[in-house]
Parts: sequence; C-alpha cells; structure tokens
Amino acid sequence: MSTEAIRVLIVVGTRPEAIKMAPVILELDRRTETIPFVVATSQHREMLHQVLKLFDIQPDRDLDLMVPDQTLYDVTGRAIQRFESVIQESHADFVLVQGDTTTSFMGALAGFYEKIPVGHIEAVLRTHNMYSPFPEEMNRRMVTVLSDYHFAPTQRNKDNLLREGIDEERILITGNTVIDALFRTVEMDVRFDIFSEEECDRMLLITAHRRENFGTPLIDICMAVRALAESHPEILFIYPVHLNPNVQKPVKEHLDGIKNVRLLEPLDYLSFSHLMAKSYLILTDSGGIQEEGPSLGKPVLVLRNETERPEAVEAGTVIVVGTNTEDIIRETERLLSEDSAYKKMSRAHNPYGDGKASQRIVDFLIRRSQ
Repeated sequence: MSTEAIRVLIVVGTRPEAIKMAPVILELDRRTETIPFVVATSQHREMLHQVLKLFDIQPDRDLDLMVPDQTLYDVTGRAIQRFESVIQESHADFVLVQGDTTTSFMGALAGFYEKIPVGHIEAVLRTHNMYSPFPEEMNRRMVTVLSDYHFAPTQRNKDNLLREGIDEERILITGNTVIDALFRTVEMDVRFDIFSEEECDRMLLITAHRRENFGTPLIDICMAVRALAESHPEILFIYPVHLNPNVQKPVKEHLDGIKNVRLLEPLDYLSFSHLMAKSYLILTDSGGIQEEGPSLGKPVLVLRNETERPEAVEAGTVIVVGTNTEDIIRETERLLSEDSAYKKMSRAHNPYGDGKASQRIVDFLIRRSQ
C-alpha cells in the first residue's frame, strides 16, 4: 500500500458543476489520504466563483475560458488545448468530472489522453434523445465511454450502465452530491430580503434557461407564468433570470412590469437554496432542481419534454409538463387548488440520497488506489 497521498484532479466550469463538486472537494481535503487539485474552466465565471467562495474553495488553476457569446466550438477547442499543460502539471492519480457539460467531456478526454483513470460523478443520466438536452445528452454519453469509474446516483442509473456494458466492479451507487451540498447550505445563516412573508400568500419559484428552450418554448413558458400571475394576485412569482441574452430578452418582454412577478438577477447558491426552501412550488427546466426541490419537500414541475431523472417521476416528486402554455397552467392550477395532490408530491420519497455521496466517492477512490 502506497503511503503517498492520492492526488485527485477535479474539473469545475459551471455553477451546477461547482455545487455538485464542492462537497467532494471538501471531503478530499478533509482526508489525510487525498489531496484535491481543482481546475476551474470558468466559462460561467461570475456564477462559478460565487459557489467556490461560498464553500471556501480556491482553484489551483483557472483555464479562463469565458468569452462573450462563445459557441460550442469555441469552448471545446480552447478547453482541450488548455487542459494539456494543467493535467500534466497536476501529477493526478485520478481525474473527476461531473455531469454533462462540454468541459466535463473535455476533462474526461484529457484524462484519457494522459492515461489517468477518470471518475464520472452523476453517471449515466439519459433521455435517449441525443438532441435533448443539447448538447448535454451527447456529452454525458461520451464521458461514459471515456470513464474508468462511474458514480451512479441511483440503482436505475447503475442498471443503465450495466445494460451499456459497463463492468459492475467499476460502478458505485452513491446518491447525488447535490443533496450533500444542499444540506450544507440550508444550515447556513442567510439574510433573506428578496420578499417579506407578509406580502404574499404563497411563493412560486421559476427557473428556465436551457438551450433547447430558447425561442418559442421559452416564450410559451413566459405566457403561462403571466397568465398564472394574473389569475393569482395573492401569489408571488419569483424568477431569477439567467444572464444569457436569449433568456433575458423574452423574459423581460413578457413578464416585466407585472406586479406580483419579481424578476431577479441570478442568485448566489446560498440565497437560491433558501429561496427553494421558502417556495411553495417550483417550475424549472433545470436538472439539479429536480433533485433539490423534492429534498426540501417542494413539488417540481419540469419545463422540458424529457427528463434524464425518471426516478423522480416514478417517485412522484416531479411531473414533466413540457413547455406548452396550457399544460403548464393546468398542472400548476391543480397543485395550487388540490391540497391532496400537493401533499402527495411534497411527501413523496426523494430517491436521490442521504447527503453522504461524497464520502462514498472518496472511500471508493482510496480503496482503488490500494
């Protein structure tokens, strides 16, 4: 058995990646057997560094990929070039990537090029539609092929990996690290002055920013929110709006100026976690919120046509409603008016873990290095 500490290179580029990687980084740093080497790609610099600061994480290297209006070609080309020297410098024993971003794919590819074992956190989520979500579905398929170890949030994810021919000894069911992060943040103190408890009966939280919803789908989502807000002046609708112009323009055009709709700048993760905890109902096209919301007992309506998280649908914690205006209104109204339907969703068992996924991942890496 080696007495040297295990060096683990961790790739983070977007806010969701940082949220889900933060508890793993902290666990690696806590153990005497492991040393984390954090590489920030920073294609979402401001939002990424908000999360790293929250968890008191300082990247060891920053690839500085952020360029206004960059294309997938831009991110992919710059990422793989800049990974070369950094990954060699790290002397890593393992590379850890998370989820399905372009930088996760590039990080896994760089690990493969250097013949360093790659571990994939949140492995094998699938919609089985290569263009939805785009480009995430194809990214995560390619990361699976490049990975040596697969950290599956659920048994269903493991079963999918086995069907794809992955050796069972290389798979570990962990739960999802986003639950680890969420449990940490909701215990933190935060001054919360976005709204007062007296100004509304209930609060409904909205997030919608995915690439496949740009254009008509996002407009249809906005029209549904507008109709619901006008029908329910007693409910406050809060929408932290992504900075992407493809999101900002239609949202402000259709929702700005409505008295009980509050359009916010993107929130730091601590504030957003507490906002989720205070919400009554969540409408989102996010992936992580499908796991986080139910962990806080909040029903989630998914503003997408497919989800790579069917466990949540089967458990009854989320409903996939798509982007059709009438469908969104109908399902939202049902949960607002039918107490039994709301309680059934809010009390359903969350299939995404107990907040100890990071410990399981680090334990696995230590065992593999022996």
